Amino acid sequence: MSRLLAALTLLLFAPLVASAADADLVKAILTKQADAWNKGDLDTFLDTYWKSEDLVFFSGGTVSKGHKAVSDRYHKRYKADGKEMGKLTFTDLEVELLGPDAAMVRGKWKLEMKAENPDGLFTLVVKKLPGGWKIVHDHTSASDPPKKDEKK
Repeated sequence: MSRLLAALTLLLFAPLVASAADADLVKAILTKQADAWNKGDLDTFLDTYWKSEDLVFFSGGTVSKGHKAVSDRYHKRYKADGKEMGKLTFTDLEVELLGPDAAMVRGKWKLEMKAENPDGLFTLVVKKLPGGWKIVHDHTSASDPPKKDEKK
């Protein structure tokens, strides 16, 4: 009887343990991104994205499709001459597991830079792939800059 009870308990709670572990692995993607970004390592930051032509990135009215296009966008915007990467932080992270191999992540981002401190919201779709959890869809928006008379 005790073995049956132990087996039933394991069957009932194993998905919760796996879910919590998967949610932690998904959050680790954002930790890896922030750490790489703050070291100026854009290539490691981009390793968190799916290396596929099916990767999609939405931002500022622009759609970038494919890992190369996303990489080119980031390099042009943050690594070109005179560009600054700043310090990246993520807050208010919410991970919703959509199944055993997919999750949605919502949160806030902020860049601390010399001339400005842009921030905004993001929604990611991540999938568990043979190489681990990867971002397959990124929709990032920036907050409206404060008006001249307003302080953020």
